[in-house]
Amino acid sequence: MGKHRSGRINEEIRKNVSAIINSKVKDPRLAGMISVTRVDVTNDFSYAKVFVSIFGSEKEKSDSMKALKKSEGFIRKELGRTISMRHIPQVIIELDEGLEYGMNIERILKEIKDK
Repeated sequence: MGKHRSGRINEEIRKNVSAIINSKVKDPRLAGMISVTRVDVTNDFSYAKVFVSIFGSEKEKSDSMKALKKSEGFIRKELGRTISMRHIPQVIIELDEGLEYGMNIERILKEIKDK
């Protein structure tokens, strides 16, 4: 039963954090397209690792990550307003490079196939 609750909370936090980043975080350093790919909440619900994917140049990624790291407290506060939990987890934002890794593998395989 605990696994189902954790999965539901992960998905609920993912949707809400995505909405908060896209509509409420007003930082001029946020550039490119930012999407929340997944959320992993610890077993005691004290920490939530939020994985984001940022599409853009390396400078845009770097600036956007700095802005998101700076706004972790704000995101947690806004999350507390939208989710009814006894304790709102501490938000930790991490860059998810899985999509880029997959696209790079696909590009390499295509090059091998073309040869």
